[in-house]
Amino acid sequence: MKRRHSAHRGAGRPRLIGPAAVLAALAVAAAPAAGGCAKGGLPNAAEGKGIRFVAARYDDGTRPYWQGVIRDFEARNPGYKVRLEVVDWEQIDAKTKREVQTRQQPDVLNLNKFSDFARDGLLYRADEVLSPRTRADFLPVFRRQSRYRDAMYGIPFISSARLFFYNKDVFAKAGLSRPPATWDDVRADAEKIRRTGVIPLGLPLGPEEAEAEFFMWAMNNGGGWTDPSGRWAIDQPANVDTLNFLRGLTKAGLTQPNPETTNRKDVFNRFAQGQIGMLNGAVFLPKGFIDPVNRNLRYGVAPLPSRHGTTHNTLGVVDFLMAFRRDGGRNREAVSRFLDFVYRKDNAVRFLRTGGFLPVTRSAGRELSADPYLREFVKALPNARFAPTGAPAWQAVDGAAKQYIGTAVAAADPATVLRRLQRTAERS
Repeated sequence: MKRRHSAHRGAGRPRLIGPAAVLAALAVAAAPAAGGCAKGGLPNAAEGKGIRFVAARYDDGTRPYWQGVIRDFEARNPGYKVRLEVVDWEQIDAKTKREVQTRQQPDVLNLNKFSDFARDGLLYRADEVLSPRTRADFLPVFRRQSRYRDAMYGIPFISSARLFFYNKDVFAKAGLSRPPATWDDVRADAEKIRRTGVIPLGLPLGPEEAEAEFFMWAMNNGGGWTDPSGRWAIDQPANVDTLNFLRGLTKAGLTQPNPETTNRKDVFNRFAQGQIGMLNGAVFLPKGFIDPVNRNLRYGVAPLPSRHGTTHNTLGVVDFLMAFRRDGGRNREAVSRFLDFVYRKDNAVRFLRTGGFLPVTRSAGRELSADPYLREFVKALPNARFAPTGAPAWQAVDGAAKQYIGTAVAAADPATVLRRLQRTAERS
């Protein structure tokens, strides 16, 4: 769910990256503690009333939001303390991996994958830390995405869907009257846009969310991470064909330079500034990127282009909260109190409105259903496809894809890159 989803923003996921990144993550300072918690300590932990919460940073509103929630929680629950750490998406995977390896994981974590932690027995089940009322409020599609084997371990937090954004003024200048529906349209429109001096297509295949960008194109070519039976099929011909198409656009100069090192937030910013004609965008693109730069930007939203224009799938992204079992379960009561407070309707709706996300609960969905912009994304959700977050190997595949898949549009051979990812899935 990145500025993964994840909703990863997210779309969505510890990341297998190099030692330098791990060291950088270790250097990230903890956020100033909410509610008076000292930076070096965790008050009331010995009594089971102090917890540490690591949250992913979605935008500039993330820290103030959580600080407000924690302040209210502590005021309503005397003696309970929450220490907050907000970590950038580019660093949170490496930080989490390091902390789990050294048994210093937080009590509550906000991330876009959970199943390997569940496999290793590190998490509480959702029914151990959430009230029946809170659990019943989750929409069924997100409850299904939150299961490992036969139990729910991930706790859906926010969701997003992806659609195709295009700059209406750029399209008009290029003589285009409608957004592309097929991949042939994408290439033809990009050729015309290039003549206007604008970057035709934003293609972010850098480490922030390369796996999601690839999946959006692959799913609309009959490909994806798995076959219909759920077996890994990363090196299938449809995926090779997808990367060859994107490689062709890159080599023809129809994308920004160096897609393999360009992160999503970079192309989102350039689209907001009118420098990119079209891209795969997220539900939070207007609030998070366009409005702060140019509220008057004329843009349109359309289904993601597909190979032949017959079926248009969207990427569904859900980011999670998860509760780590610590100190023999001593933290369970404090974690449960905190999580049930987080999922109160007023708290959930406030975060969704701040970041421009889609709801994961019925109560928040009813509150936000009147928004005509969000309605377009909600309509796309029935055709949404999700990353296989319930597979323990997904964490390794996700990390490797972020690191390597972009190289397939640069110097590396697409089939070779996909075979490498297939091997990662099969041995993880």
